[in-house]
Amino acid sequence: MHSARRRGSHGDRLFFQTSCGWMMWNWQLSALASGVEIVLYDGPLAAADTFWRIVAEERVTVFGTNPAYLHFCEEKGFSPGRVLDLSALRTMLSTGSILYPRQYDWVSSKVKSSMPLQSISGGTDIIGCFVLGNPNLPVHRGEAQCRSLGLDVRSLPPPDDPRAKIGELVCANPFPSRPLGFHGDADGTRFHAAYFAQNPGYWTHGDLIEATPHGGWRLHGRSDGVLNVRGIRIGTAEIYRILDDVGGIVEAMAVEQQAEDEPGGTRMVLLLVLREGVVLDSALAKHIRSELARCGSPAFVPARIAQVDALPVTFNGKRSEIAARDAVNGRPVRNRDALQNAECLEAIANHPVLRAPPTASVSREPTPVCGVLPDVEQLRKDLQAICQRVLDLAPIGWSDNLLDLGADSLAIVSLLLEIESYAGHPVPLSAFLRAPSIEGLIAVLSGAEAMTAQQLGRSGLHVRALGPEDVEPVCRFLEESFRGAGIDATKWRRLFDHGWSDHTRGFMLFDGNALVGFIGAVAARRQVNEEAVLVCNLSSWVVRAQYRGWGMALLASMLDDANATYTCFTPQPSSWAALIAQRFKPLDSQRIAIPPLLQAATLFGSTRPMISFDPAVVRERLTSHQRQIFDDHAAYDCLQLIVVDGPDYAYLVVKRRDQRLAASRLGRLARFLPLKIPYSDILHCSAPVLLLRHLERVKLAILRRQRTVALVAEARIFPVPPRGMMLPMITCFRSPLIADGEPDRLYSEIVLLPI
Repeated sequence: MHSARRRGSHGDRLFFQTSCGWMMWNWQLSALASGVEIVLYDGPLAAADTFWRIVAEERVTVFGTNPAYLHFCEEKGFSPGRVLDLSALRTMLSTGSILYPRQYDWVSSKVKSSMPLQSISGGTDIIGCFVLGNPNLPVHRGEAQCRSLGLDVRSLPPPDDPRAKIGELVCANPFPSRPLGFHGDADGTRFHAAYFAQNPGYWTHGDLIEATPHGGWRLHGRSDGVLNVRGIRIGTAEIYRILDDVGGIVEAMAVEQQAEDEPGGTRMVLLLVLREGVVLDSALAKHIRSELARCGSPAFVPARIAQVDALPVTFNGKRSEIAARDAVNGRPVRNRDALQNAECLEAIANHPVLRAPPTASVSREPTPVCGVLPDVEQLRKDLQAICQRVLDLAPIGWSDNLLDLGADSLAIVSLLLEIESYAGHPVPLSAFLRAPSIEGLIAVLSGAEAMTAQQLGRSGLHVRALGPEDVEPVCRFLEESFRGAGIDATKWRRLFDHGWSDHTRGFMLFDGNALVGFIGAVAARRQVNEEAVLVCNLSSWVVRAQYRGWGMALLASMLDDANATYTCFTPQPSSWAALIAQRFKPLDSQRIAIPPLLQAATLFGSTRPMISFDPAVVRERLTSHQRQIFDDHAAYDCLQLIVVDGPDYAYLVVKRRDQRLAASRLGRLARFLPLKIPYSDILHCSAPVLLLRHLERVKLAILRRQRTVALVAEARIFPVPPRGMMLPMITCFRSPLIADGEPDRLYSEIVLLPI
C-alpha cells in the first residue's frame, strides 16, 4: 500500500502525529513492510513548533498530521519553513477531519512550496483509506486526489435528488480490509444494520462526499449520527445519557456544524428543548458544560448551546439528527418530507447563537507596558477576556475550573501562549494545572507567595502539607466526604499511622481556616531491579464541589518528585482526566475472578506443593526484602502464605475484600441474595508460573481460609491468564523507572482500608 502510494520507500522516514488508540498507528506501523523508518513521539503538544521540530531534527521525509494542528499553527502565526530546516521533508499527509483549501495555501507559503499535501480519508473500521493521495497526480486545493486502489468508491445522491453533487460515501465492491463482522453478532444482524441496511448492496460509511470533474474527491463531513469534531469521533448516546441527569432539559440533540475558523473545521452544537419556564442562562450553560466534561470528557463539551422550541421528528416518532445537521449547516434538508414538524428547521437554521461569530473576533487586550502587570482588579478583567476569547465561551467566573468547561489540549496550549504574549513571560503548564482558573492564573503571574488573601479573593485559599496535628480533622473530613463508603474516622487513621516511610502523608486545601480539600499518599521504598524506588500510592483525593477548580493544586503539590513512582488504584471518574493530564499511564490490565474447580486439572500434577499459612514458616523462607513486606503488612489483615514445590516457592499476599451488589440491579433477588460477595484479592505473587502450576490447590486453600467464594487477581501478573471471568480494572501510574507490568498493590490504601 505504502509503496504504491508514494515514490520510493527505502531511505524514507515517516512521522505521523497519532496516538496508539487511532487507526493511523496501525497504518503507520504497516509502513515498516516497505522498508520505511518510522519516528515515534510520546509527549505533549507544548507549543506550535512541537511536531515541526521533530520533523526537522529527525530528518523526516513524510509527515502526517491533521487539520486541527495546521489550523493551530496558522492561528499562532508560526512559519515552520522559515525557522526550521525542513529540507528533508518532501510530502505531507493530513486526515482526521476536513482539510480546507486555505490550509493548502498555508502549507505552500509557510512550510514548503511545491510540496504535495495529500488529504486522505478512510475509517478505523477498515484500517485504511477510501480516498487518498497519489504521487503521479496533481494536487487540487481542498480535494483528495483519487480513490484507493481496488475500491469502487462512489457518491450516492439522495433518492429525492438524483442529480445532487454531494452524496453518501459508499463502496460498491468487496475490499480486502472490510471487517468480517462484529464480535458477538452471530447472525450478522448488527453488522448489516450498521453498514448495508441504508443502501442495500453498498458499504455505507457515514460520510458525505463529492466527486470533482478532474477525478478528485471533496469531503463534506458526517452524514450519520456520529460526530467528528477536531478528528475525534463522538457517539451522541453517551452525551444524552449525561444530560438525562441535568434538571430542566426535556430533549437534547448534538450535531456537527462546519466552521472553518475552528480547529479541524467543525464544532459541536447542542440544541436543547427546556422545561416550561426554564431559560438557558449562563449558569445553566456552564453547568451543562461542566457535567459533560466531568462525567464524559472534554470532547463532549459543545462549542455552542442553543435553546429551541422543538427538534425535528419523523412521522414514526424518531428524532432526525440528519435533518438538524442539514439545517445548522445551511444545506437543503434531505428528508424534509419525512418530518412531522419541518417548520422547526427554519428556527434552528437561523438561530443567532449558531450564526454568531466567534468571540475571538473581538479586540485583543492591551499588553502590559515593559512587562509590568496592572493591578489585580484589571489583571482579573484582562485574563477573563483572554479566557473567554480563546475558549469562545462567556461569561467565565474567577474561580471556574477551565478544564471543567471543556478546554481541550489545543485550547489550553493556545490559552497559555496568549497569556505569555500578554504578560511577557510564560506560564508553565504544571503551574496552570495546579489551579486551572482565572484566580490561579493571577496567582502564577503575580507570584503565589506574594499574593495576599485579599488579592486571591478567596479568604486565604492555600495548600499545605499534612502535619501530626491535622490527622484527626482530616479523618473526620474524609469520613464525611466518603460517607457512602462506610469507613469511619478511626479506620481512616490507618492512612497516617502505618509507618512505612517518613514521606508526606498528604496535602490539604484550606479556605481560611476551613478544610475544603485533601489528597493522601501511602509511600514506601520498594526494591525494583535491585534499586530502591520511592513508590507513592495516591489516595482519598476529594475537594468540596465549590472549590473543584483548585483540586489540581492538591495533585500538583503531591507530584513534586520527578524521580518517584506514583500509582492510583482507586481513581474516581472525575479524577481520571486530571491524572492523565499529569502524564499518568493507564495500567493495561483486567482482573480475573476465578471461582472453584475451573482449574481442577492442576490437582493431578506430578508433584504436590506444600502450602503454609504459618507466619513463622512463611517468614523464615523469605528473602530479606520479602521479610520487610511480610512485617509491613502483618498488622493489616493480609493473608500471607508460601507455596513450595521442590527448590522453588511462591510468596503471596492476599486481602479479603467484599464486592458490593446494587440492590436495584438484583430486583426481587435482593431479598434472598447477600448484597456483599466476599472474595480473596491477590495483591502480590512472587512466582506466578509456580502459582499457575498449582492454581486449584492454592485457590481452594485460600478460599477455605478466608471464607470467600472466588480468587481475584490482575491478569497482567500471569504469563498466560487462567480461565475465569474478566472484570474491568481502572488504575494508572506514572514512573520514570518502572514498566507497566511491575507496579503491584502492596503498600496502598487497598491494604489499609476496607475498600
